[in-house]
Amino acid sequence: MMESTKCIIDRFEGSWAVLEWNRETFDFPADLLPEGCQEGDVLSIRFERLEDETAIRKKNIQKLADKLFRDDN
Repeated sequence: MMESTKCIIDRFEGSWAVLEWNRETFDFPADLLPEGCQEGDVLSIRFERLEDETAIRKKNIQKLADKLFRDDN
């Protein structure tokens, strides 16, 4: 099971939430937060690497690169 990390909503600035983690702040799209979040709320954040989707993306990029750089001689 993946660990999650906790951060705090410091404030909102327009469409951005300013989150605090390890005494550092960073902007995060407010639309991606759970509904009803407010300043001072503690959030649990977990990122998961999607290996299958990453492989598909890499394959598609390689196809585009092959097409762009193919030798037509």
